[in-house]
Amino acid sequence: MFKGAIVAIVTPFKNGKVDEEALRELIEFQIASGTDGIVPCGTTGESATLSHEEHDRVVEITIETVSKRVHVIAGAGSNSTREALRLTRHAYEAGADGALLVTPYYNRPTQEGLYQHYKKIAEEVPIPIIPYNVPSRTGVNLLPETVGRLSGINNIVGIKEATGSLKQVSEVIKCCDDDFAVLSGDDFTALPLLAVGGKGIISVVSNVVPADMAGMIDAFEAGNLSKAKELHYKMLPLMNALFFETNPVPAKAALSMMGKIEYEPRLPLSRMSGANYERLKKVMSDYGNLIV
Repeated sequence: MFKGAIVAIVTPFKNGKVDEEALRELIEFQIASGTDGIVPCGTTGESATLSHEEHDRVVEITIETVSKRVHVIAGAGSNSTREALRLTRHAYEAGADGALLVTPYYNRPTQEGLYQHYKKIAEEVPIPIIPYNVPSRTGVNLLPETVGRLSGINNIVGIKEATGSLKQVSEVIKCCDDDFAVLSGDDFTALPLLAVGGKGIISVVSNVVPADMAGMIDAFEAGNLSKAKELHYKMLPLMNALFFETNPVPAKAALSMMGKIEYEPRLPLSRMSGANYERLKKVMSDYGNLIV
C-alpha cells in the first residue's frame, strides 16, 4: 500500500505559530518533485511540541492541500495509548490514508505491552497503521518477532524502521509477508533496505532534495542500480549534514537557506551553533542550486 519516497515533512513556524501558507507551499514543492507521500506531525514535524489543536490543524491542512494526489500518513503516536487513539481517530476522520505511530517513549513498555498498544488502536480505528521504531529516541526497540505478530493484524500494514540496522531490517522482512511495507526511517539505509526487500523510505533529506530521493527509489525499481547508487552517494553528504545537530533543526536551517520557510525551531530545540550552521551551508552550496 505504502511505498516509494515519502517525506517526513517539517512543520514551519512563524512568530511562534504554525505557518500555514509555508506548509502548503512545502507540500506543493514535494508533490511537484515526485514525492510519493507526506507524513505530517512526525518527529521531523516537531510533533512533541505541537498542541493538540496545532497537531490536528497540520494534519487537516496536509490532507486538504494534497487532495488525494499522493498518500498522507498522519503522525499519531504517543506514549499514552489513550492519546494515540485520539490522534489516530482524528487522522481517520480527517481523511488520512494512514497513521504513523511511534513506539511509546519514556515509559518503556515490554514487547507484550507494545503489541497490546498497537493491537488496541488497530482494533478501534479502521485506518492503515504503520508502527515507527526509533530506539535512539524512545528507549525501546520493537523487535522483529513482535513486528511479525503485529503484521498479522489486518490494518497494521508496515513499519518505519529507524534502528539503522540492516540485520534487524532483514529479520523484520523475513518475519512478515511480502505485502507488509518495511520502510526505512534513516536516509542512509534507504538504498540497502530496498536491496533486501524494503518498500521505500520515510525521509528527512526529502525535505530539501525531494526529486533526488524520489529519483533514487524510481531508479532502483526500474532496475537502474548504477543511477540509484549515483544518487545515493550524491545525497550522502547532505544526509549526514542534516544530522549535524538534532533533527529537524538542520532541515529547517536548510529550507530557510532555500527561501522556503522561516528558520524557527520550537523550544527546547534551538538554532544550530554558528560553526555547524556554516558546515551545513557549505554542504548545501557544494550540492548546487539550493541556496537562494
